[in-house]
Amino acid sequence: MIFRFAFAAGVTFLIMTGPAGATGAGTTGNLPSGAPAGPHAGGTLHLTSQTSGGTLDPQISYLHLNYQIEALVYDGLTTFAKSAGSLDRQAVPDLADSLPAPEDGGLTYRFHLRPGIHFSNGKLLTPDDVVASMRRIFRVNSPTAGPYYSHIVGGTACLHDPEHCTLAEGVIANNAAGTVTFHLTHPDSEFFDRLAFLHGAIVPADTPAHDTGNVAPPGTGPYYIASYDPNSAMELKRNPYFREWDHQAQPAGYPDAIHYAFGLDPEAEVTAIENGQSDWMYENAPLDRLAEIGGRFADRVRIIDFLNLYYAALNVNIPPFNDLRVRRAFNYAINRKALVIQSGGPTVAIPSCQMLPAGAPGFEPGCAYTLGASPENPAPSWKAPDMALAKRLVEESGTRGQRVTIVSPSEPGYVARANELRSTLAALGYITSVRPITQAVQFNYIQNSDNRVQVGLTGWNADYPAASTYLQALFSCGTFTPHSDNSINISGFCDHDLDALMDRAAQVSVTDQKAGNALWAEASRALMAKAPAVPLNQVRWVTLLSPRVHGNFIAPIYEVVFSQFQLR
Repeated sequence: MIFRFAFAAGVTFLIMTGPAGATGAGTTGNLPSGAPAGPHAGGTLHLTSQTSGGTLDPQISYLHLNYQIEALVYDGLTTFAKSAGSLDRQAVPDLADSLPAPEDGGLTYRFHLRPGIHFSNGKLLTPDDVVASMRRIFRVNSPTAGPYYSHIVGGTACLHDPEHCTLAEGVIANNAAGTVTFHLTHPDSEFFDRLAFLHGAIVPADTPAHDTGNVAPPGTGPYYIASYDPNSAMELKRNPYFREWDHQAQPAGYPDAIHYAFGLDPEAEVTAIENGQSDWMYENAPLDRLAEIGGRFADRVRIIDFLNLYYAALNVNIPPFNDLRVRRAFNYAINRKALVIQSGGPTVAIPSCQMLPAGAPGFEPGCAYTLGASPENPAPSWKAPDMALAKRLVEESGTRGQRVTIVSPSEPGYVARANELRSTLAALGYITSVRPITQAVQFNYIQNSDNRVQVGLTGWNADYPAASTYLQALFSCGTFTPHSDNSINISGFCDHDLDALMDRAAQVSVTDQKAGNALWAEASRALMAKAPAVPLNQVRWVTLLSPRVHGNFIAPIYEVVFSQFQLR
């Protein structure tokens, strides 16, 4: 998913169209419309981030900053609980009033919509909006249209001809009954989770079939995006048509408004929170400030566990990483202990040896690339680099002395990781440089094969708790789209045997999750044998709060839920 950096957006400041008829929405007592009962509703929550999150189109955006915000603006038929719980929790009903039982052996699902839900422009939600939103996923070339939704009947045809996509036989509305019926080409144990992901957001049927960019389509959540300048700030206000229908799925929001400021570096963000100018920062607290905030503001620090992974994507289609020996050499040579130290030490980071993070379904401990190990005989965990073996593999490849460029986000934490990678490659005999790019463009840049990026430093949060959101999303043949900024298979890796194994793992998981997880673990080992990436480390998020913030706002997938921040 969606990791913690942003991509390009236009520079024009746009004012969103306000909710139609807002003056007639009404209130309850002295509380704003849609606010929870209690003494701590009200006020403006102040958030800060180094950069913005790019496009506001919920079916295209693929970065965590916007995911957190748009979780308050949009709903799907299902969602993930916006409350504390285990990292592997599954989807819950949202716009649908329940999770329907599968019919036809898992090929048919009939959802019944909750009545009386309105978009922020006042329009009543209907089954037609659901059908149009599903169709729009393909028409706007959503990054997950292929891996997550193409098994809806008609989905494959939509991938090949998005402009004429209808899904006429795959998604069927019955407005009189308030139902939407989905027909799938094969059973899918993750179907509810995929509908819960942001790209499954339901928007009005008349939403344009193109990236809306700086304009946020109306949603059904407790807030709407009132204004957005990707170079400076975002403003959210209450959706006056919102009424809480399920506290777990979409709780009413405490703040009256949310202000998100862009442009401060992480050092300045920490200072702003210490001074009470901001309430929360998007970036992890910088390494050189951890001791300070832990000593002076321990009661205001939160350490958050979530499924994530930092990694270096290796372009398997151009030199030198089109040679398996070089990819394996890089994996053997990297000093993961140094990367853990740079991320704050073992309290907040652990080394990663595979492209599944610890805690994910299907994760089994094991490290193929460490001293004394191999893909055929992995060690239980990472111990130390094997530089001698790495150098031997490079010599055998005949690529020593070639130039390699690492493209990294310009955020300091990423640059520190990039410099560690540069030192490793230099020690292997390559002429290596780091090219930092502002977080406003880097993620899209490294996805586009036309840019011929050799090493793309990046990271990934789970779209939802499943092995497929790492292995299949990032490394299947279907997620590599040449010449596109929305090709999340950054390595350009395609192995049909691995695809078949992952498809089998998904199929087995429908009826036997334990056996399915075992196959996902096998797929993880098979992927690392081909080494299309260098997994680096996994982190716990360290965040600092202002003294006026309290409440229960931590939740898996989202990390924090801004609507549940209470302000003293």
